[in-house]
Amino acid sequence: MVRTSLQPAVGGNQAVMEIDDTSNEPEMDAIVGRVKWFDATRGFGFLVSEQVEGDVLLHFSVLREHGRRSVPEGATIECVPVRLDRGLQAKKVLAIDLSSALPQQPRSSIPAAERADRKALADAAGEFESVEVKWFNRVRGYGFVNRLGAEGEDVFVHMETVRTSHLPELQPGQMLEARIAPSNKGLTAVELRGFGESEE
Repeated sequence: MVRTSLQPAVGGNQAVMEIDDTSNEPEMDAIVGRVKWFDATRGFGFLVSEQVEGDVLLHFSVLREHGRRSVPEGATIECVPVRLDRGLQAKKVLAIDLSSALPQQPRSSIPAAERADRKALADAAGEFESVEVKWFNRVRGYGFVNRLGAEGEDVFVHMETVRTSHLPELQPGQMLEARIAPSNKGLTAVELRGFGESEE
């Protein structure tokens, strides 16, 4: 089970994700995966691997014996996973290969003018409401969700919104909650969270 610590992370004031002890959980065969994303401030990220279904949670605590607190997106990780109630989690990292890592991007991939527009959208957005993922393409960097019980216009979702919401890759039919705002291009989701989650 994943829980959130009240202690701030190094270099920031956001909470660090902590994990329960996995020492008694049965180990699976070692897998090789690539880092989908990793948030050094919150202390966790996710791997994707063709050897298992679903994302694999990667906590910074298993990186420490390799002298690291984070790993860049795209890095190749060999690890031993365990299966917990919430899904797969890396219990031990065997090797880290940074040669496959993606070039480091600026803090935000969105231009300043567009970030200002997004702030305006956030100010105009309503409360969280239930939505269902229609489709999402990480390579293209966007996708669409639909409001539950409402037929009509698709709601645009930008990759940056998914990234800042710290969600794994979106899948068709996945249930989420979103704050939605009208824009000059139609409806846009400006904030996402897991279905049924309440604000802390």
